[in-house]
Amino acid sequence: MKAGIVGLPNVGKSTLFNALTAAGAESANYPFCTIEPNVGIVPVPDPRLERIHAHVKTQKVLPATVEIVDIAGLVRGASRGEGLGNQFLGHIRNVDAVLHVVRCFDDDDITHVDGSVDPLRDIDTIDTELVYADLDSMERQLDKLRKKARGGDKESIAKVAVFEPAMALLEAGTPMRAGDWDAQQQRTLSQAGFITVKPVLYLCNVDEDAAATGNAHTEAVAAHAAAQGAGAVIVCAQIEAEVSELDPADRTDFLADLGLTEPGLHKVARGVYSLLGLQTYFTAGEKEIRAWTIRVGDTGPQAAGVIHSDFERGFIRANVYTLADLDAHGSEAAIKAAGKLRSEGKEYVVRDGDIMHFLFNV
Repeated sequence: MKAGIVGLPNVGKSTLFNALTAAGAESANYPFCTIEPNVGIVPVPDPRLERIHAHVKTQKVLPATVEIVDIAGLVRGASRGEGLGNQFLGHIRNVDAVLHVVRCFDDDDITHVDGSVDPLRDIDTIDTELVYADLDSMERQLDKLRKKARGGDKESIAKVAVFEPAMALLEAGTPMRAGDWDAQQQRTLSQAGFITVKPVLYLCNVDEDAAATGNAHTEAVAAHAAAQGAGAVIVCAQIEAEVSELDPADRTDFLADLGLTEPGLHKVARGVYSLLGLQTYFTAGEKEIRAWTIRVGDTGPQAAGVIHSDFERGFIRANVYTLADLDAHGSEAAIKAAGKLRSEGKEYVVRDGDIMHFLFNV
């Protein structure tokens, strides 16, 4: 799963990226300081892994991960090439979700490109540029599809039926994610590389004083997100940067002193999972305990397929138990002896937190 961090210059975007990925690089306080996108692999925190590890002794414990792409700051006019905008917009097309960092702090020492702090105006600036970029792409794609549709091409006819109402949204200045799409329509638009159909999680970057409770800016962003069906979380990029440099043993006390119960990474990871309809299942054996990311509603074979395509193709069944079973009985053998180990077939819909062992034959 890949998420792209976007935002105006000087909103704390790259600081947050460096903190989340523990990259440790310092970003300069001027626009376009990130020319090529940086990519980091971020572990998804999950305390259930340690609970499993308490019972299953293994060589490695591997969390699920999210690939984060830091995309250089967009500015007004990016869709027309301002500030190397076209290059940056191309990178956004390749992600599954957009993490939109919004400046929700006041600091006279950090220049705002528009001269003042106004999160909703900033969101509108980014949305407008992305809508313009999608509108340009939509016009070009629709022209080709309509020609094929007139010739009777069934696939083109089906796409035109989805693209035309999406085009109407864009012409009204509205991101495509505001449309009421079914699953197939959503896939059609996503596969065409449109940006504004992607789900958005707003990261409200605040100062240290507002890290625990938020402020008027974050309230405005949260209301805007709720109206859009998007998500919003409060983070403090500066705190995250400091946390990333601490020994893990010192982080809890540091956060507690600030009135926080967890680092922002945890909130961001949960927000992304919720936004994309994702969940986790686990495998646990002598070599490793590992978390795997799947979509809510995936079946046993689909879950097996994220490990290897052969597992999905040759799926026979899955042996399944829960973390509660493991806590109660202490091992898979004891769970089986107690009659709690379930054998599930191809129609089984995997539940969040399932611990699974797949049997397959290719």
